[in-house]
Amino acid sequence: MNSNTLTAISPVDGRYHSKVENLWKYFSEYALIKYRVFVEIEYFVALSKIPLPQLEGIPKAKLDELREIHRQFSVENAARVKEIESVTNHDVKAVEYFLKEEFDKIGLAKYREFIHFGLTSQDANNTALPKSIHDALDAEYYPLVEQLIEKLEELAAQWKDIPMLAKTHGQPASPTKLGKEIRVFTERIRGQLDQLRALPCHAKFGGATGNFNAHYVAYPEIDWPQFANNFCKENLGLERSQYTTQIAHYDNYGAIFDAMKRINNIVLDLDRDMWTYISMNYFRQKIKKGEVGSSTMPHKVNPIDFENSEGNIGIANAGFEQLSSKLPVSRLQRDLTDSTVTRFIGVPFGHTVIALQSTLKGLGKLLLNQAAIEKDLEENWAVVAEAIQTILRREFFPNPYEALKDLTRKNEVINKQAIHNFIEGLDVDEQVKNELKKITPQNYTGVF
Repeated sequence: MNSNTLTAISPVDGRYHSKVENLWKYFSEYALIKYRVFVEIEYFVALSKIPLPQLEGIPKAKLDELREIHRQFSVENAARVKEIESVTNHDVKAVEYFLKEEFDKIGLAKYREFIHFGLTSQDANNTALPKSIHDALDAEYYPLVEQLIEKLEELAAQWKDIPMLAKTHGQPASPTKLGKEIRVFTERIRGQLDQLRALPCHAKFGGATGNFNAHYVAYPEIDWPQFANNFCKENLGLERSQYTTQIAHYDNYGAIFDAMKRINNIVLDLDRDMWTYISMNYFRQKIKKGEVGSSTMPHKVNPIDFENSEGNIGIANAGFEQLSSKLPVSRLQRDLTDSTVTRFIGVPFGHTVIALQSTLKGLGKLLLNQAAIEKDLEENWAVVAEAIQTILRREFFPNPYEALKDLTRKNEVINKQAIHNFIEGLDVDEQVKNELKKITPQNYTGVF
């Protein structure tokens, strides 16, 4: 760990930096500048292909050279933009001036006034930002969630035949199978992941207040809305909102953050269940040589990975909640509150990535303690009462529920012998009695 991570205020940039280091490509100040440069260059290229009369005849080689500016964009380039910003006190204007310098270097000085032509700063910001969000989802988030699903499916298959006492309200309930309980989470995560993948993050691209005023006054013969639609779709991979103020609606940004929050909540539910199973001794954990679980109690092997995940999900969801509730709200055609808030997006993303990694680590440490699971089943024969009374209902036995209630709802141990004694005393056929005696906590697990 270097001095920068030791002195960082945020744990995302400090203690946990190594877990989220790739996110700088999407959510750092450098990344925001790079994505703006990308949008501005692609916009210039698109203008040259309309073609505007003033931009006709630019050699393809020059456009390729121009694109290399964003492809090879460096931290040093970003530093130059920040240096310009220290004078302009405007971040997007600094990008424009930086690109004018670059145009001069590659022999395109004649065309430098078509950089940022007709645009407002939010046309750069509200295309750069959704592009960075989708790139981060594709490169960092989706693969990690799929890895979690894959691990859960592996465990579900491994434990598919392990009968286990269910607990509803913390009390013994009809038995289930461990593998099926894991698949509950894979189904939930997949359902929300599908919804998240289907959400577009709309771009705003329409000039100062969304009406293409400057574009239209200069070139009234061009269908600028159609041009912008094509540009956003084909060059940036984004859907364009048709009617906007100066800024993006941000509604679908909020939908993305809410979807991520829902997935986080499912993972949180999983974390707490795994933590509880460990506390019940259903699972032990792999021990790593040299690790300690307590500064004073040498025997402890704590479920710290699930706890770490839970804590990070809390921070992440608080951040996503703030983003999804604040960003869609702006005064009249715009205020500046979104500018500082959008710079925070990487923080809940970071805590989410840390949480998912911790859950995966915790799952990888689990060691099934089948003896403890079996012992719990054997000590809770009362759970077969549901099965017995259901078959008695089938046989038209009078008041079967009440009969089983009288047997089981009392403060004493109900074991196999007690259940079989009860069955023997029933006024039913021997065949039915034999059927009932075959039911055990271990085999009364349903179809999954």
